[in-house]
Amino acid sequence: MKLAVVGGGSTYTPELVDGFARLRDTLPVEELVLVDPAAERLELVGGLARRIFAKQGHPGRIVTTDDVAAGVEGADAVLLQLRVGGQAARNQDETWPLECGCVGQETTGAGGLAKAMRTVPVVLDIAEQVRRSAPDAWIIDFTNPVGIVTRALLQAGHRAVGLCNVAIGFQRKFAQLLDVLPEQVHLDHVGLNHLTWERGVRLGGPNGEDLLPKLLAEHGDSIADDLHMPRQIVDRLGVVPSYYLRYFYAHDEVVRELGTKPSRAAQVAAMEKELLEMYGDPALDEKPALLAKRGGAFYSEAAVALASSLLRNTGDVQVVNTYNNGTLPFLADDAVIEVPATVDATGATPLPVPPLEPLFAGLVANVTAYEDLALEAALRGGRDRVFAALLAHPLIGQYEYAEGLTDRLIAHNREHFAWA
Repeated sequence: MKLAVVGGGSTYTPELVDGFARLRDTLPVEELVLVDPAAERLELVGGLARRIFAKQGHPGRIVTTDDVAAGVEGADAVLLQLRVGGQAARNQDETWPLECGCVGQETTGAGGLAKAMRTVPVVLDIAEQVRRSAPDAWIIDFTNPVGIVTRALLQAGHRAVGLCNVAIGFQRKFAQLLDVLPEQVHLDHVGLNHLTWERGVRLGGPNGEDLLPKLLAEHGDSIADDLHMPRQIVDRLGVVPSYYLRYFYAHDEVVRELGTKPSRAAQVAAMEKELLEMYGDPALDEKPALLAKRGGAFYSEAAVALASSLLRNTGDVQVVNTYNNGTLPFLADDAVIEVPATVDATGATPLPVPPLEPLFAGLVANVTAYEDLALEAALRGGRDRVFAALLAHPLIGQYEYAEGLTDRLIAHNREHFAWA
């Protein structure tokens, strides 16, 4: 089995490689190709990756290259984890929206639109190379914004499934609180990427006993602290929202907070510098503890499980991003949603979802409309399309804000837009 990771020079990659090494019975990788144009980073990450495999006795071969076509040739699956523009572009996404009084975040609001517009054309170009060099390969997209990027891939006819680590993070958290194995916990997870709620926490499968009320009653303070939300809000909702809902439920508070501290991008850039120095140490043969602060917790377990289901036709249930196809009847079939799905060699088939409460359905419908417009702007460009997407976003929604953000988005990303 051959896997390729585009964006393999990321400081995330040792987390992924560690998962491939530990879970080799689930996903027997014979060749792992790390693809990245940043030669120096790739050399450091590739060296550590080989040492991780060697320490854990993994017989697989690790190859590094800057050539996408060569790297993905003959691959069974291709994982995308790239960041167009790097942390410098992310830092801009997280700062210039604040000038207009709007949240600055890399996947939500105006910053998320900027990232989508930089990313979608690049991902589609890579996917076309995969189509030519490995026509039967599955594309697993971890590149944000996952919902928009996955929709772009699916609409272009690619064999693609989107993946996020939010659900597996909740699964691990709830399993720990319940003192059970993670595999016993099934989540009633529903929404869009980075806009989801846990409406149930069930033991043993989709029809198991719902222990969410017990979790909220006994561990509500801990859960709310992790979300940076007041306990009473979580109790009133009666569900566990993802951390990203705080940008919607406490937008102005978040904007004030973001204006008083360095951007997350600046923090991550400092971490990445330290991590790369560690990766250069020939004695290091495991992922360092600092990597846990970088983000992407449990990404490797989720990626291994998804790739295994697609390539080994297991029919496991996993939370993924895929076409709606009637699952949420108020959305178009080609909207991309994030829900539990049966995953096998044919792709991901969402499980049935009980009707979504208006409190959640309204926001999902609104953000889906924004994502429609965001994808159109990413594919076709143009100031008017950028403005329309920003005006439609529920965190913006005022023409004065949308005008100012449009000007800033284009000014900060001109080098990435052929039309600008």
